[in-house]
Amino acid sequence: MTITETITTSHPIATKENWLRARKELLSKEKDLTRQRDELSRLRRELPWTEITEDYVFEGPDGPERLSQLFAGRGQLVIYHFMFGPEWAEGCPSCSMLADSFDGMLPHLQQRDVTFIVVSRAPFERINAFKKRMGWSFKWVSSHGTSFNYDYQVSFTPEQKSKGEIYYNYGPSQFPADEAPGASVFYKDETGRIFHTYSTYGRGLDPQLAPYSWLDLTPKGRNEEGLGFPMAWVRHHDKYESAPAPKSATESCCHPEEHRT
Repeated sequence: MTITETITTSHPIATKENWLRARKELLSKEKDLTRQRDELSRLRRELPWTEITEDYVFEGPDGPERLSQLFAGRGQLVIYHFMFGPEWAEGCPSCSMLADSFDGMLPHLQQRDVTFIVVSRAPFERINAFKKRMGWSFKWVSSHGTSFNYDYQVSFTPEQKSKGEIYYNYGPSQFPADEAPGASVFYKDETGRIFHTYSTYGRGLDPQLAPYSWLDLTPKGRNEEGLGFPMAWVRHHDKYESAPAPKSATESCCHPEEHRT
């Protein structure tokens, strides 16, 4: 690309013709990535399944519900593992940023035989109060008292953490909190058998983070350099005017002490 002018940011400036040439070069790479993403989705659908024999019982707005009931008459179930521990005063801000987009997508998922549910280990009463504060209406149930979160590697016992590392995202990790984010997918066949088909954790959730999808299109991008960790700027949507983005990892949503009562 031919540089025709330099601005104070030292970013390249081009004529329309040269910009279009550079944009088309980038478009070719974007199309390659799209094809790779399509192939990755195909391979994801071809993963083998494991049958779920434990019908976990959750607490929700309709009282106790088994995992089989959470499908709500559909064949596919997507669960978002929301970071909200039993002793936390509120849910994780980063999970909340993702959750801000949940309500609008629900009717579209339901048209494709998908039920979407949010699960946390916090007691249902605390979940429900926080959900009302945030203005959300999607279904959110509590797995408190069950092994569900531990079985899907999104909650960690003190004994696990005392070893210095926990098992998260399919390997040893230094994750600092008692809870971690993730998403798990289940399928129920015509006989009622339930299968676990997929789980993703960490940055595997990036495609679902709608604000990041838009930030990635902007000149500054995610603009997270110099922060204690990448999502340190994220706040609950009702806190942005009064709370500046933190500079250290100890102020993060992943720091367990910040959310305890």
